[in-house]
Amino acid sequence: MSPILVRPVREQLEHDRIIRLLQLRSRRRFDAGINPGNEQNAPVTVGSASVYPDLVLLSLERGKRLQAVVEVETGESVNHLEALAQWAHLSKLRAAFHLYVPSGMVDVARRLCEDNQIRVSEIWSYHTVGDEVRFTLVHRSREAAPPPRARVAATPARKPAPAPAAKRPRNAKPARPKAAKKPARSQKRK
Repeated sequence: MSPILVRPVREQLEHDRIIRLLQLRSRRRFDAGINPGNEQNAPVTVGSASVYPDLVLLSLERGKRLQAVVEVETGESVNHLEALAQWAHLSKLRAAFHLYVPSGMVDVARRLCEDNQIRVSEIWSYHTVGDEVRFTLVHRSREAAPPPRARVAATPARKPAPAPAAKRPRNAKPARPKAAKKPARSQKRK
């Protein structure tokens, strides 16, 4: 359970809505399990303890290997206590750890991660425009692998074969460079 025992109702509704949106967005690439509110549907084992991140992303392959865990925070829950109680444990997993925070709390989240040596793969910010929620990637760890699309694009292209050199007849002389012409001086006539 989160150290934020009682999140304001409005923030809890926003929190759960974002979790569901992220689940829908990741459905094509992952088998996504969610833990909105106090529900405990998709556990992840860290050491000997089970934790319940907001979103658990498993591969679609037969082994259902853990690919990433996602933690969504609201304005009230981006704090030192939350960072130590949840983020620190989730960052110890072999899977990627993604953190979603409100756009006004990005700097605070970065500072908390740096101060507490929390290894986060990606930090995303979100903000609401009307009924629409917009996400922006604000930090990607250098150790994080590039997305699959970027790997394909990053493969080196083959160098084109050099054009065959034009053959010169044996008795031909090399061309002399032409002397540069001096500009003609204009003379003034009286």
